[in-house]
Amino acid sequence: MRLRCVVLDDFQGVATTMADWSVIEDEVEVVTLREHLDGEDALAAALAGYDIVVTLRERVPFPGSLIARLPRLRLLVASGMRNGVIDYAAAEAHGVTVCGTASSGTPPVELTWALLLGLARGIVEESNALRAGGPWQSTVGADLHGSRLGLLGLGRIGSRVARVGLAFGMRVSAWSRHLTKERAAEIGVELAASKEELLASSDFVSVHLVLGDRTRGLVGAPELALMKPTAYLINTSRAAIVDQDALLDALHAGRIAGAGVDVFDIEPLPAAHPMRTAPRLLATPHLGYVSQANYTTYYRQAVEDIQAYLAGSPVRRLP
Repeated sequence: MRLRCVVLDDFQGVATTMADWSVIEDEVEVVTLREHLDGEDALAAALAGYDIVVTLRERVPFPGSLIARLPRLRLLVASGMRNGVIDYAAAEAHGVTVCGTASSGTPPVELTWALLLGLARGIVEESNALRAGGPWQSTVGADLHGSRLGLLGLGRIGSRVARVGLAFGMRVSAWSRHLTKERAAEIGVELAASKEELLASSDFVSVHLVLGDRTRGLVGAPELALMKPTAYLINTSRAAIVDQDALLDALHAGRIAGAGVDVFDIEPLPAAHPMRTAPRLLATPHLGYVSQANYTTYYRQAVEDIQAYLAGSPVRRLP
């Protein structure tokens, strides 16, 4: 009897085309779900009949209470090698193996710049006006060259964002709690004296930090109040690092020029969520990791993870 595998959140319907799943078809029946499952009861009911679950990034939480309701589950495959919404101890206690895949930092770097440039040059407004027969030019773009880019975080992704900023001729500074002057100098950027100094002096602020107890709510109303009224905030990292209600207030009040956001407290966003209609906001539906190359890696390695598990030698085990 074949095992049953379900691939969650295949929004584009491409999971089975990005890899050769036929190599496991003799042992595994694969089903994909294009609609997001929300809530533990819905997940428990929908996943009860599967031995293997392939989950996309951190979109679906797997707390111990859910894992306990899935007695048939034996293998959980997560895209990426870091996942903060899986209870690993509970998985181990219930005999569930958890494996990951590689994940490239290039797509979120590129999307960060897509949002930043889109805001700076009013791309959406001008394109919509042109297509609708509206005014010929209505915005005056913000210049990147000579302006200051402030990075909250200078890790794998932040450092690559910094190098692009330098190529544009921007003055780049960075801050995080453990960032050193030597590390900043390696990338060719300035170390900001403090988070507050970075926010107050930057024309563009981009968030590139790992979510944790120290970074949750790191940018709230007091921090947003420090930013210039002509400044833009970009967040392609984790939604909870920026207080969403405080950001909405700042956008509605015009306290900052705008924001580019790819991550949200609730995903997918409910139809009536205020982030869908906020002014001065360029928003995308968590596309940071969504690219041809990344999806190919995710699903090919998911198949590899399943093959290795079936062979009794799991690979890329998490955590």
